[in-house]
Amino acid sequence: MNKKYKHIVFDVDGTLLDTAYCILYSLREALLAVTGSSPEIEEMGHVLGRTSIGNMEYFGITDRAEETIALWVENEAKHSDLMQPFEGIPELLEALKNAGCTLGIVTSRTHEELDLVLDPLPIRPYFTVEICSDDTEEHKPSPAPLLKYMEKTGAGSGEILYVGDSSGDGKCASSAGVDFACAVWGAHEDSHIPAQYHPETPAELARMLLEA
Repeated sequence: MNKKYKHIVFDVDGTLLDTAYCILYSLREALLAVTGSSPEIEEMGHVLGRTSIGNMEYFGITDRAEETIALWVENEAKHSDLMQPFEGIPELLEALKNAGCTLGIVTSRTHEELDLVLDPLPIRPYFTVEICSDDTEEHKPSPAPLLKYMEKTGAGSGEILYVGDSSGDGKCASSAGVDFACAVWGAHEDSHIPAQYHPETPAELARMLLEA
């Protein structure tokens, strides 16, 4: 076991869960219902990793932002069967837990949005501390969410490995002084961002951490 990291902290979308299509499909439905127009799904990948409010600002929705977000969340719940853990994630979490690691989450989702996607899944009990966008005033790529995790757990930056799929995740970790593992299995175009580790699969990350 790599004794350096006592805390393994995960992003959710594109890292733990393959949620991209469901998120974009549900957002497009909401945008069409509220505004009558929306980009095609293939043109919306840039919204992933932003907070819900951040996306409303991007699309210029101000007066009906809360209504649009509520509909987006409702659509995600309706299509939740499209969201599943990536292959190998349950086994990775079990192995890390058995090795004595504390497992946490730092995500751009709100607590309500996190509950929506994790509550139906058997991986929920693995996580001890969950930092969501409603826990901090600043969000990724700011270090604030990871600093909040440290504040809540008492963990030092050198004891934490953050696992994420985007450049924003990497910048958040770097600014917080935390090592970063780029989850290549969900990273797509960001798979070559700076990181201490670039595992292609959850199983490869397990080998990196547990056989070191």
